[in-house]
Amino acid sequence: MKCKKCGNKASVNMRQHKLALCKEHYLEWVPAQTARFIKKYRMFGRDEKILVAVSGGKDSLSLWDILHRLGYTADGLYICLGIDEGIAYSSESQRLTEKFAAGRGLKLHVVDVQKEYGETIPELAARTHRGQEKPCSVCGLVKRHVMNRIARDFGYDVLATGHNLDDEAAVLFGNTLTWSGEYLLRQAPVLPGTPGLARKVKPLCRLYEREMAAYAFLRGIEYIYEECPFAEGSTSIYYKELLNKLETDKPGSKLLFYLRFLEAR
Repeated sequence: MKCKKCGNKASVNMRQHKLALCKEHYLEWVPAQTARFIKKYRMFGRDEKILVAVSGGKDSLSLWDILHRLGYTADGLYICLGIDEGIAYSSESQRLTEKFAAGRGLKLHVVDVQKEYGETIPELAARTHRGQEKPCSVCGLVKRHVMNRIARDFGYDVLATGHNLDDEAAVLFGNTLTWSGEYLLRQAPVLPGTPGLARKVKPLCRLYEREMAAYAFLRGIEYIYEECPFAEGSTSIYYKELLNKLETDKPGSKLLFYLRFLEAR
């Protein structure tokens, strides 16, 4: 397979786009696509302060890297959840995030949930009705609160997250199955800000998870490979697996599903 741009050997083949690119041109293509989506959905301008929620995973670190390469003023926010049961998940993801920021001279805010609330996420969940099975709902609630507070307290105009197309398609699939109208109305590349709450954006919403994994690998970005230990068996992962089967048979199905939804909103 040859690169469509230069004819050299391709490093990444994207069946859904009928496009194959070498390393050099792929690492140009991803930021160019991201910049196009930022402009198309009017996510933010050059004069706005951006806060990137980083988890230590490939998507959020790659997003921060891309925004930095595109010349935006973007700082990071890492939230230490205290999830280190079985594997050193939180401590390792924090180490990788701090290493990423330090290596590029980027500003990183670090919030430790245990110091902030007196307990880790698993401990907070254990003493609430929400934690009877998994602490995911408590985790989401706490992360939203922290992200909104840091964005407000430090004067950020925009809060950017690394949700990719696979994430968005899985959420959309689940909400469509249950016809969760309120959630469907709120699913968009941009959620407008309100007094005290920064605008929320998803610049990677049209890029496949595989594309972001390839970008992180080719850019040499170190990230935590392990999923959160509490994510095992989650419905979102199950929905992703179902959509992956569809995508294998019909490349581009996930993107079409998501884009048609945005057109119909």
